[in-house]
Formats: sequence, structure tokens, C-alpha cells
Amino acid sequence: MRRLNLDQLHTFSEVVDAGSFSAAAARLELSQPAVSLQVRQLEQRLNVRLIERVGKRLKPTSAGATLLEHARRIDAAVEDAMQALSSHARGVAGEVAIGTGATACIHLLPPMLRAMRKRHPMLDIRVSTGNTDDVLAAVTENRLDIGLVTLPAAGRSLHITPVLRDAFVVIAPTGDHEWAQASTPQALAAAPMVAFESGSSTRLLIDEWFLQAGIRVRPVMALGSIEAIKEIVSAGLGYSIVPRMSVSAAHHRRGLRVAPLTPELSRTLAIVVRQDKPLTPGLRKVISALEALGSVA
Repeated sequence: MRRLNLDQLHTFSEVVDAGSFSAAAARLELSQPAVSLQVRQLEQRLNVRLIERVGKRLKPTSAGATLLEHARRIDAAVEDAMQALSSHARGVAGEVAIGTGATACIHLLPPMLRAMRKRHPMLDIRVSTGNTDDVLAAVTENRLDIGLVTLPAAGRSLHITPVLRDAFVVIAPTGDHEWAQASTPQALAAAPMVAFESGSSTRLLIDEWFLQAGIRVRPVMALGSIEAIKEIVSAGLGYSIVPRMSVSAAHHRRGLRVAPLTPELSRTLAIVVRQDKPLTPGLRKVISALEALGSVA
């Protein structure tokens, strides 16, 4: 089935409304022959006569009147579509999917997401959580637009930009425990450790910190949730090593003693995007907002 030409359809509507080819040509800022040609081509496409002359004025035929009803609805739909697309062009609409770790999702992103929603209410930012490998795979496969992950991270098709350094701290219960003041690998080695689940980037960094001191730790628990880890520690069941951002707010460190590690340990968060990813205005704004996190951390 041959598709209607929207320009021809609009020109036909203008001719009927104006009552003549010359008046329609003036409205459309086209020559009269160009207007006549578009109507004639539309008639040929549909194989029906659309306009007839009655006295000095043009009027639609029965087929033309039927088409005119549809043409006006089509014109309205096209106008709605153009209005919607203009919002995208201004960078205030659309959808951006972010993947990151649970800690960053809970403790780092909310203020940025709140500010973005206030500035760009038509921009729909969706966040999902996962470990670094899962997020990298989703970005590579274009299931996510952007990732915020813990380094190291790699991928041939990925552009990786470090944005934020976050130190690790040791957390222990505030109660009277003989190991509650420990902060070195040697002092912590004999204490009960509540660790991140095996295989996560954070766990790998912490394990390496101990290995540098010649110690291989054996946690009493391994959990995937930073908030669960903090609850277990505050209950007096062990200590843990966590990103500082997870205990930066007072209400996030209730029941916990927080101290820096000796020697220091930190992680770097990076923005990950496919190298060939089209950077829409909305995506550019999200990337800029994520980059700005490094300046306030």
C-alpha cells in the first residue's frame, strides 16, 4: 500500500480552506504551479478526484471531503508529534537508564537525581543496581545508557572516565568489644569480619588490601547489601570495611564507630558509556551531573 505524502495532504487541506490554488500558494509561500502539482500528485496516488470547481470557488468532491476529515486529524497528530520532539531537541525530555552499585545508588545519587528532576521534569532517569561486571555488560549491550562503576573496569567498546575517589573506612559497633578500635590489617585479622559478597569489585579491593599485608581473611558473613552489613555490625556481630560515602551522614552511622584504615584504601568510581553511543541532550546533562559529583565529594 502506498503511503500518503504529508506535504501533499497538507497542501490539499490549505487549498480547500483557502478556496483557491492561488490563495493556498500565498499561505504556503509556494508558487501556484507547485501547489497544483502537489494536489494532482495526491489525486494520482489515491486514484480519485479530490477537488472540483463550482463557479469561481473550489470545493472538495465527496472523496475529497472524506479525505479532509482524516487530513485534519492527521495534521493534529503531526503537530502533537512535533511538539513532543521539540522537547527532546531542547534536552528536557526522554529517558536515560543508569546502572550502578547499591552503595552509590543509596548514598550518592539521590541529591543529583532530585536536582535533575527539578530542573528537567520531562527527563526520565531510571536507575538499576548491579555489580561492576553486570553494569559493564549491560552498557556494552546497550541495555543501559550509562554506568557508574568501581574501577577497575574495561571494555573495547567502552569509554571510561574516572570521576570520584571514595576512601574506605572500618566500621565497628559502639559497644565494648576488644577489636572495636582496630584499623590495621594485622589488628583486624583476628576479629570477626562481615564482608561484601565475593566477586564484587569492592570485595576484591578489600581482599587485596589484606593480601598486601600477607593476610588472607575469612569473613564470618558475606552480604550483598551495604545496609544489611551495617545492621549486622551495629548488632555487635563483627566489623566491616565499607566506602566512606555509606556512613557520611549521621543517620547512616547510628550504632557504629567509624575510623580511617591504616594504611589508606580507596576506590575510584568511573562513568562508563559506549564509545559509539549517540549523546542526546538528555544523556549529556546526566553525564555532566555525574561528573560534578567528583567536585563535591
